[in-house]
Amino acid sequence: MNVSTAVRPAADEYAPYYGKNVALVPESEAVPALERQLEDMLALLRGLVEAQGLLRYAPGKWSVKQVVGHLIDSERVFAYRAMRFARADTTALPGFDENAYVDAASFDRLPLRTLVDELEAVRRSTLAMFRGFDADAWLRRGSANDQEISVRALAFIIAGHGWHHAGILRERYLGGK
Repeated sequence: MNVSTAVRPAADEYAPYYGKNVALVPESEAVPALERQLEDMLALLRGLVEAQGLLRYAPGKWSVKQVVGHLIDSERVFAYRAMRFARADTTALPGFDENAYVDAASFDRLPLRTLVDELEAVRRSTLAMFRGFDADAWLRRGSANDQEISVRALAFIIAGHGWHHAGILRERYLGGK
């Protein structure tokens, strides 16, 4: 991995609506950010009991299990995009409907521990892929959901998206814990 290119992306490397996610990442390098976040997420989620997996902070909102499932799905989609673009694939990729994915997945039927283990496996896979990228791969761009985006922006979006949902879990589901 070339750390000099796996750094915070410039604002022109992603659509403006991803700016809030990128801004949530305190680290200046992608891989250490994702590693630290994995530790934080595992500590948070492994501290929950099974019954907490079905908590919803309001009617019609996702359960904790659904949030974890959403994190898994989203990371897979963003990492897939990063892999395609890092490999110089110029095929435009579609967007995805996160709500439809959650509705179709039936995450609430799975044990919370199973979902947390899957989240860990997905993140470790993402990290292994990112560690293998060379300097050119980190700078490549592609089109997803009709927006140009760089590989390093995708890495920061994954991390920022995780921090966003960890914050929601702590504040709205677990009362600030």
